[in-house]
Amino acid sequence: MMMTITEKIANLKGYLEGVQLDESKQETKVIAKIVDILEDMALEIEEMEESVDTLNDYAEELDEDLGDVEDYLFGDDEDECDCDCCDEDDCCDCCDEGFLEIECPKCNEVICIDEDYDEDEIICPACNEKIDIDEF
Repeated sequence: MMMTITEKIANLKGYLEGVQLDESKQETKVIAKIVDILEDMALEIEEMEESVDTLNDYAEELDEDLGDVEDYLFGDDEDECDCDCCDEDDCCDCCDEGFLEIECPKCNEVICIDEDYDEDEIICPACNEKIDIDEF
């Protein structure tokens, strides 16, 4: 089992307490100060590691939530349709229930309209041709 930095510092402090050092010597005081500083650093590192773990957990939750939002907005890749009016990057909603797919007789542009559309004609957005909806 690997020891943490805090455990290593505690072990060093115990070792120094067990060794008979002359406490009046300057070297002993310096070593004790160094160990105190190391202990403070180890505690700060431990706190930072806990913060990083918390932030990683939060980032993973955000990533999952973002994935859910993307699925909601853009749909799953499995649900892509294969109609003529859809390309690989952009799929219209014409394959959803309630939409009609109409092809312009002049320019062959595929137009998707709501099946409840109550006008008799529609204007093609590509060539501005009037299209009689009753023909479809």
